[in-house]
Amino acid sequence: MSLFFNPKVITLAMLAALAPFAIDTYLPAFHILSNDLMASPQSIQQSLTFYLVPYTIMTLFHGPISDSIGRIKTIKWGLFLFLFASIGCAFSSTAESLWFFRVLQGIGGGAGNVVARAMVRDLYEGPQAQKVMATIQVIFGIAPAIAPMIGGLLLGIHWQMIFLFLAFYAGVTIFLGTTILPETVLPENRHRLSLKMVVNSYKKLLADSEFILLILSVAANFSAFFLYVLASPVFLIDHLGFNEQQFGYLFIPTVAGMMIGSIVAKRTAGVVSPSKVLKWAYYWMTFIAVINLCFCYIFGSFAPLNIAFIALYNIGMATAMPILSLAALECFPKIRGTAASGQAFMQMLFSSIVAGLLVPILWFSTFGLALGLFVIFSIGLLTVTKTKLWSN
Repeated sequence: MSLFFNPKVITLAMLAALAPFAIDTYLPAFHILSNDLMASPQSIQQSLTFYLVPYTIMTLFHGPISDSIGRIKTIKWGLFLFLFASIGCAFSSTAESLWFFRVLQGIGGGAGNVVARAMVRDLYEGPQAQKVMATIQVIFGIAPAIAPMIGGLLLGIHWQMIFLFLAFYAGVTIFLGTTILPETVLPENRHRLSLKMVVNSYKKLLADSEFILLILSVAANFSAFFLYVLASPVFLIDHLGFNEQQFGYLFIPTVAGMMIGSIVAKRTAGVVSPSKVLKWAYYWMTFIAVINLCFCYIFGSFAPLNIAFIALYNIGMATAMPILSLAALECFPKIRGTAASGQAFMQMLFSSIVAGLLVPILWFSTFGLALGLFVIFSIGLLTVTKTKLWSN
């Protein structure tokens, strides 16, 4: 059976895709939310931060919890909380109540992403694991493309429908996760959950320089692109002249780039050494980041090229991501859930910093965003060249 039609792979991808749906689906509604909730655009933009910060913090605990009580129970409790919070967001009447329920969404929403990462390595090994991770990225990559379009369509009914859709998505994912996925952490292999156990596990992770460098590389690569996702209301509407129903003009090409990169990673698995593929991906991203920076400095805004550069960058980003992610998980096979949490935490920590600090500073022009992509990516380039994976 093709991996694209494998129920387990589809379910894992849906778990991983919950996070981008929670972020991207309501982006087209920012201007309307600002009017309806009588709040400033900055207050609505900060609802992203109120989601991302608790999401980031809880990623430190979802993995250890899943190592202790099992993967499936962790999925159920996390996503039930997300479902409840989504309904709360739908019926929010002030920016403050929206912030509150976005915090609850963030607390529960990370369970799907963390557990999905761990389960890929629980269920698959070697080149097959890379193929599965790349396939999940292809399916996962569709989410940022269709989420704003779904949001734009639901906005035609009412912005509340966007959050009710998220509640429905969480419900479907809970059903699939509990009926299709097997429990991969047997009772005899579980670790007793305690603060001391969590602290000791993270001490092991922090002491491994290879692991830290790998997860820093993943986080920087993704955050360089994520900068544009978070800034998309200003980037698309103010700088490129699109409207709320035209977010697909950014997300379809950029996700197509992710899908191409994921296919490259899948096709090269077991054929070309991971280090060679990784180097090709970084050479490509470096070239695109530099060209994007130069173009925006000289010419500013020309929508087809502004968007094309992001899509081309994503080819390299998505090619490198499964290689880096699997190498990081392989550092700690006995506490894979905790390792997945550490990786997800670093990725979301970068994203939270981008959302809360960098986006408002850099979205003044297309050059500001291009500069942000270049600087954030350069951090990933610097760290990956220090890894054993790079030198192999």
